[in-house]
Amino acid sequence: MRFPGQNCRMKIEKDTVVTLRYKVADANGKLIEESREPMVYLHGGYDNTLPKIEAALDGREPGYEVNLQLKPEDAFGVRDESLTRSIPKKEFPPGVKVGGQLEGTTDDGQPHVFHVMKIKGDTVLLDGNHPLAGKELRFHLKVTGVRAATAEEIQHRHVHGAHGHQH
Repeated sequence: MRFPGQNCRMKIEKDTVVTLRYKVADANGKLIEESREPMVYLHGGYDNTLPKIEAALDGREPGYEVNLQLKPEDAFGVRDESLTRSIPKKEFPPGVKVGGQLEGTTDDGQPHVFHVMKIKGDTVLLDGNHPLAGKELRFHLKVTGVRAATAEEIQHRHVHGAHGHQH
């Protein structure tokens, strides 16, 4: 005897919360990052993951696994050399160090986060590109869960609770 909803697996569609594990490697297969905790995102065009990942997962169920190879423009973008800066170290607060992040502005005055890439003598080299910009990447994704999003998650355009956003 079956009851309504028994053995029913929810499919990934707009306004579902997707839980997945992932690995990211470069084009040669060298591992860059592997999820320690599951990634949880609100599916359906909310800019919570890359569009090509959403497209590959749409209509799938828990247990689905896929390998994707994405060109830079489909992953974290092509490098924009106008987002690099060389600034005198004296213009920074004490304690600036490689790996740090600072908020600055783009050439057109928009706020933007820059990464401290190198400190060379009295000069600090900054890069406003995503660290994986310009790279072709391989993603291995495994869907571990799918559930309906709450009205609040849809309104806020992101997941709440475990591994999601806290207010």
